[in-house]
Amino acid sequence: MPLDGAPGRLLLGIALSTAIGLLAYRRGSLSRSGVGGAILTGALIFGLGGFAWAVLVVLFFASSSALSHWQAARKAAVAEKFAKGSRRDLAQTLANGGVGALLAVGNALHPDPIWLAAFVGAMAAVTADTWATEIGVLSASPPRLITTLRPVAAGTSGGITPLGTLAALAGGVFIGVSAWLLAALGGQPGGVLLLAVGSVVGVVSALFDSLLGATVQRVYECRVCGQATERRFHHGQPTRPLHGWPWLDNEGVNFLASLVGALLGGWWGAGRW
Repeated sequence: MPLDGAPGRLLLGIALSTAIGLLAYRRGSLSRSGVGGAILTGALIFGLGGFAWAVLVVLFFASSSALSHWQAARKAAVAEKFAKGSRRDLAQTLANGGVGALLAVGNALHPDPIWLAAFVGAMAAVTADTWATEIGVLSASPPRLITTLRPVAAGTSGGITPLGTLAALAGGVFIGVSAWLLAALGGQPGGVLLLAVGSVVGVVSALFDSLLGATVQRVYECRVCGQATERRFHHGQPTRPLHGWPWLDNEGVNFLASLVGALLGGWWGAGRW
């Protein structure tokens, strides 16, 4: 049976993800609800995915948390436009890890190498997007809207910069190289495929994330300063809807980008494994 030993692995996954979640809470990277989300997604990924899956999700979380705190003072003026800060909550942890957790369940129910390719695609997507955001906001050149290439203010949903795009590529390559090394260390085939999936799918998914941000993500306008923001309240006043679907916030966009990354990774793996 594919699920033989699953209870023991899940218990170990809960223990490991709880330890990591509490450490992240103490370091200011997770809120209390974020710890719960990390335990839920981490337990499934650690317990049902396996060693390589666990390492990849830890690498994503560790690198993303480090970048969130890096140059925090310089990012403060831009970060206040975002719906949430660097302390990730339940919705953010599910947006970044939810697809990966579902893939781990699929892997446990019906083991197949394609699940790992899809997982690498999902992790590359969320890593590339996070790196692009955390590094791109430090760009000296103003971002341009991905749909029209007109200059927009830093922090605008759908805005891209050469620095941010390069960071997205680096984030995807980081996951791809890590997956390749893990496959090599474990004596598993397909390492080169996983390297390619991470390197290509990561940046493609991050650009898709920006496209959604520029077109259908809900964006508001501050009644006080007139700036576009993801927040429902800005400068102590309720904001007015500017554009986008009412139900699609930044977390929804991140989840969809992760899902696209998983689909692309699984499709690539299905054609070559």
